[in-house]
Amino acid sequence: MTPKKSWKKIAVASVMAALFSGAVQAAEFKFTFAHVLVESTPNAKAAVKFKEEVEKNSNGRIEINIRPAAQLGGDVEIIEQTQMGLVHIAIPPTGNLANFEPKMYLFDLPFLMPDNDAMKRVLDGEVGRELLDTLDKSNLYGVNFWGAGFRHMTNNVRPITQPDDLKNIKMRTLQAPAILATYRAYGANPTAMAFTEVYNGLQQGVVEGQENPFANIYSMRFHEVQKHLTLTRHAYHTYAAVMNKAAWNSLPDDLKKVVRDAFDVGRDYARQITDAEDARIIAEIKDKIDIRELTPEGRAAFVEKSKPIYKEFEARVTPALLQKAMKAAAGS
Repeated sequence: MTPKKSWKKIAVASVMAALFSGAVQAAEFKFTFAHVLVESTPNAKAAVKFKEEVEKNSNGRIEINIRPAAQLGGDVEIIEQTQMGLVHIAIPPTGNLANFEPKMYLFDLPFLMPDNDAMKRVLDGEVGRELLDTLDKSNLYGVNFWGAGFRHMTNNVRPITQPDDLKNIKMRTLQAPAILATYRAYGANPTAMAFTEVYNGLQQGVVEGQENPFANIYSMRFHEVQKHLTLTRHAYHTYAAVMNKAAWNSLPDDLKKVVRDAFDVGRDYARQITDAEDARIIAEIKDKIDIRELTPEGRAAFVEKSKPIYKEFEARVTPALLQKAMKAAAGS
């Protein structure tokens, strides 16, 4: 190779390196996306999908830094950091958000949404949008609702076939008043505990049972330290996709559309994976834990026992919103 050609190649390489370096540094907006979920769970995978969609469709103008698996703290801490702008994007459970916006108690009312169709009518419709808009006063912009599927009950004491079977069982729950009240109504002794502490709590007997969707039960290996699992489907484990309000307002309209669209892709991707994974997880753990369905009579007993919870939280949710949600869930 002649010196002239050699220098030409070096010059081209230098220009390409400069261009590449410029592309890497070209992000106008850098956002931190924090959550508590293990990276193998559907919503953690959906967060990665969201990042890919945003960075691709913004042509690199937005960069997303994901901090999974409670690296930045538990759900409540992440919500507070998002309010302050230390975190920009989060997907906290609505049960935790209810500590900041009481209308979010709606999603923890047991047996409100019996199936996926009812869930979509409530979360993706007028009721969902009304609830997301209430977050504005908490310095959050609510985009849409993600979710991990329906919650089920596990424990080490006895099979759960009707509410009285929960009597005196120490059940771990979210720090969510409606969920705590529900288990008290069923006769259990509920205890709020951080998600990352549940496995050890179950293993050591600090708590005897818990509730979660399949993805969380499996990824956290709760089935290894529990004897009984009842497919109660008593509540949809809903996450609110939120942004710090100032971070959202800093985006021009074209990038707001990119982010909104990516949140919708993430939501649909999480739901798709969840539906596929539930059947696989049941097949994989069925020999390791006693699994049973609620009978129609058992479900009816739970629904009846849950009525006082609706009365207790109606004022905080507001009667109008509760009625609207019940009508949407019923498809009427």
